[in-house]
Amino acid sequence: MEKVPMTDEGYRALDDQLKHLKSVERPAVIAAISEAREHGDLSENAEYHAAKERQGWIEGSIAEIEDKLSRSQVIDVSKLSGTSVKFGATVHLVDEDTEEESFYKIVGEDEADVKARKISIASPIARALISKEVGDVVEVNTPGGVKAYEILKVEWK
Repeated sequence: MEKVPMTDEGYRALDDQLKHLKSVERPAVIAAISEAREHGDLSENAEYHAAKERQGWIEGSIAEIEDKLSRSQVIDVSKLSGTSVKFGATVHLVDEDTEEESFYKIVGEDEADVKARKISIASPIARALISKEVGDVVEVNTPGGVKAYEILKVEWK
């Protein structure tokens, strides 16, 4: 069984989402199905079919989240250190072409949020950065072509 790496923050967010689905969404859809049944003929009851479809989505989401949580490998980033890039690192980069500086934190797939500067461990840029150190130049294949980045700093926060 493949482990799913995630930060403590990511684990808590998934757990909160699971609790919400079980305690709010599931009871609401059960009530909607019950109400739709009272309207009579189920074969032509759009409300009933929509509620059943929503119930299927909720149950599927619950199962998927429970699976991820059961396979999770929570990594405490505050206990990590070093100069090489690995899961949980915040990496400061400079684009070799434009001299534009940026930074990204490498997190689990479910935690990725580019607007918040969090990239998935499975993303092309994260895969290129893993095991590299300050001063190294990495090349990343992007839709716009190959981009080269120099690692300026590796932080653990």
